[in-house]
Amino acid sequence: MSENTSSLRNFFVYKCLFALTFWNHVSLSVENKLFTPSNNFPEDGSDHNIKSLPLLYTNRPQFKSSSDWVVIQNTTESLSLSEIRDGNVKKLIALLSNFRQGSGLQNLTLTNMSVDWSALMEIFQTVWHSSIEYFNINRVTQLGDVKSYDFDYSGTSMKALTVKKIHITDLYFIQDDLYRIFADMNIADMTIAESEMIHMLCPSSVSPFRHLNFLKNDLTDFLFQKCDTLIELETLILQRNKFESLLKVSFMTSRMKSLKYLDMSNNLLHHDGADVQCRWAASLTELDLSSNQLSDAVFECLPVNIRKLNLQNNQISSVPKGMADLKSLEELNLASNRLTDLPGCSGFTSLQFLNTEMNSILTPSADFFQSCPRVRELQAGHNPFKCSCELQDFIRLERRSGGKLFGWPSAYACEYPEGLRGTELKDFHLSELACNTTLLLVTALLLTLVLVAVVAFLCIYLDVPWYVWMTWQWTQTKRRAWHEHPREQETVLQFHAFISYSERDALWVKNELIPNLERGESHVQLCQHERNFIPGKSIVENIINCIEKSYKSIFVLSPNFVQSEWCHYELYFAHHKLFSENSNSLILILLEPIPPYVIPARYHKLKALMAKRTYLEWPKERSKHALFWANLRAAININLPCSVENRCGETD
Repeated sequence: MSENTSSLRNFFVYKCLFALTFWNHVSLSVENKLFTPSNNFPEDGSDHNIKSLPLLYTNRPQFKSSSDWVVIQNTTESLSLSEIRDGNVKKLIALLSNFRQGSGLQNLTLTNMSVDWSALMEIFQTVWHSSIEYFNINRVTQLGDVKSYDFDYSGTSMKALTVKKIHITDLYFIQDDLYRIFADMNIADMTIAESEMIHMLCPSSVSPFRHLNFLKNDLTDFLFQKCDTLIELETLILQRNKFESLLKVSFMTSRMKSLKYLDMSNNLLHHDGADVQCRWAASLTELDLSSNQLSDAVFECLPVNIRKLNLQNNQISSVPKGMADLKSLEELNLASNRLTDLPGCSGFTSLQFLNTEMNSILTPSADFFQSCPRVRELQAGHNPFKCSCELQDFIRLERRSGGKLFGWPSAYACEYPEGLRGTELKDFHLSELACNTTLLLVTALLLTLVLVAVVAFLCIYLDVPWYVWMTWQWTQTKRRAWHEHPREQETVLQFHAFISYSERDALWVKNELIPNLERGESHVQLCQHERNFIPGKSIVENIINCIEKSYKSIFVLSPNFVQSEWCHYELYFAHHKLFSENSNSLILILLEPIPPYVIPARYHKLKALMAKRTYLEWPKERSKHALFWANLRAAININLPCSVENRCGETD
């Protein structure tokens, strides 16, 4: 080494807090600019394990040297440079030119680059003919002037290229000039991510690509269609792009004879069924289709030799029987879909792992493990389980499965009925007699007892005693009113509407419904139990009187409503008035959606009303509230007779 270089090295020793042995690795100087080692060296001063030497490019005018790059080769495996600009590209190329094939440098990382196309190509070309095997570029601003470049791919040591966050400022160029450079690279692994790339060309000749990663770009269904040169490709990652057609994706892979893993997650894929059959690569064994827009029809467009399939977070409601025959499938992920039951294994004879978490499964099939004998692990937790007799069989199945239910017991809890919500399934128990109707009938040996059991079942199911008692209450109240006021021919209407609601919905009624109807010029008079029930009378009598004295009956429907016994009374009496007086007095407001399985069996009148009558649905969007109140006022619009009670012409 020259005398100038030795003196420069000695100068560094006094100025920096690094041991002299570190400087035996790299000493770089360029006139008024200096590449200085970072401070991540071992504290003990040893240099035996140093393989990566990051360098930061800084302006250091106090250091001057007339020498060019001074590089000691074969002493470091990795080099990291940052803040590369057009002005220092030539010096960077001069530095990289020292690392010829056979030198020790294998990994190069360039960060925060802002160069034009020709400079970028010169850097690539220099790297291609160096000892570098793994080239990483992060955050590149390509300043334009993209044009054709005669790239020499021969004699390279390169194995993998990773490029992230490329920004091209040139909006007018021939795209093939850009994509051809990357498409024809003779390396095994290439990643171009987060770069808004809209296309990639098929390689001109048989490509050595084995792994391609185009994460988070803008690629579409036109990628690699009819491409015959990717026959060595084993892994293809196209996550977070803009693919839409599952059929075209299958065609894309059909000529990739070595493809084993394909990631198409977080796209816009859908498949509605087609006359043309999907054609997948026969070698494909692992496919990720999670977070797309796929429905049940996806099972007619899947690779026949697939072993691991991810369909999480789609719109699948069931696995159609006979549609898919995936004999090699071992792992299936159906979490976060719309399944209502566990799928069978008639088309998946080799299935070992199944995930159905976070679906809409109320009562899983108890014969699952019989139809799927090879399943070693089932993930079915975090579903809205309905704790009933039918669920008992599934709970017993877990006890016999030998620990095959993943997440048991914490992930398995009752959602319905409300009284058992949060109860873990392992703590839910019903007696055998309560759940086994057959056993109950067998114990009744006599025909009379069987008949009584059948009648009792019908009464419980249809709640006949309850309706008989309600009819009797109605009759008694009407008779009592007739004896107390025999001269009254008809009831005088005092209210526009009677409000029926669950106490759990009282906040909405008091803060939204009543203020919006009673204020202003509408003069709507509402009957509410808290202020209009007469003390001393029974609740049933008060309900009947309020309904009789109201022109309309407003029912605020929600899951809380169907759980309220008193709401059931009010609905019955209002329904009785509807038929006895042939009036149109019912107004239904749907405050919250009511799943059909939440409505008790005896609410068949409510089911019939919701099916046959128009109801007003409370909109979540505030912009639609005004229209809702206008429609409701129109529905109850009537002029009541003037009286002391309703005070015509006054406002509340």
